[in-house]
Amino acid sequence: MYKSNNNIVYNCKYHIIWCPKYRKPVLVEDVEKMLKNILSFKANELGAEIIEMETDKDHVHLLISCDPQFGIHRVVKGLKGFSARVLRENFPHLKSTMPSMWTNSYFCATVGSVSLEAVKEYIENQQLRTKKK
Repeated sequence: MYKSNNNIVYNCKYHIIWCPKYRKPVLVEDVEKMLKNILSFKANELGAEIIEMETDKDHVHLLISCDPQFGIHRVVKGLKGFSARVLRENFPHLKSTMPSMWTNSYFCATVGSVSLEAVKEYIENQQLRTKKK
């Protein structure tokens, strides 16, 4: 589904993964539940949509749609920063056992509805299409 803002029409989806510091298995029970609520709330506030979300004890998986002008890095930074602050405020054991909630890094890959080969072929054939007319 395409979305738009004042300047562009877009369909940008990203698979995002990040981990707690030292890959500690802390995303369980109430921490996991609160994290999912926090991420949904903050994504909405940032104008992003979480299409799918799941956690394991030591990492977070998200499928996110966001405006490319806002940028996926700003969305991830906002989600990680906000969730770290709220989780550490509500669960003192996270504050006392970890210097920070999340690692600085994350994984990001685009997810598309058209294959790379199809896009390459479409671009390669642009001049051929105009010459035929």
